[in-house]
Amino acid sequence: MRHVTGIGLAIVLAGAVFFAASWGYIRLLRIALSTVGISKLPSPGANLLHDTNVLYGVAALAGTALLAGIFAAAPRISPLAAGLPGLALLGWTIVYGFNVSRAVHYIPLRGDAFGYGFEAMGINGLLAAAGAALVVPLFIPSRWRSQARPLGIARMDDESAAPAQEPATSLLGNVSNVSVTSEWAETAPYPAGEPHRGNESYPD
Repeated sequence: MRHVTGIGLAIVLAGAVFFAASWGYIRLLRIALSTVGISKLPSPGANLLHDTNVLYGVAALAGTALLAGIFAAAPRISPLAAGLPGLALLGWTIVYGFNVSRAVHYIPLRGDAFGYGFEAMGINGLLAAAGAALVVPLFIPSRWRSQARPLGIARMDDESAAPAQEPATSLLGNVSNVSVTSEWAETAPYPAGEPHRGNESYPD
């Protein structure tokens, strides 16, 4: 069930990379360079906090990076959550290296900012770097195991807790073995004989 959830999270991360990161990257790229090669960067001394275009692009990229970092670093999350999108990004980069037209053909929504941004990140090598970082959890063996407590530790805890009850049990057992009738049976009986007469005199 943990890895099935990881597959669902992988789809979420892949959507964040394609829609959020691609949109934010192409937005920042268009701000930095115009089609005529004139820089549109803010003038020296300008405050970027008041430039909503820059803030939106940075927020989209930072949010996607934060989500990918959580999926890759959190030990309770299946490695498939980060590994599957990483493999997809590396695979697309390899295809792009051998056949550009085929790789571009596989990009959905190529006429929108999402497709342009995704292709731009692939050309600049960002997709390859992100994919290489995301596949790292796939090679960590501890990420594939459940975080539940091992059976051996549970048995050791149970055995260590058992002796604490033994003294009370043994004490009750010793008390239950004591037979009141057996104690009375071992008591010497009163010697049988004639009853004592108070007025009887004994010879000297």
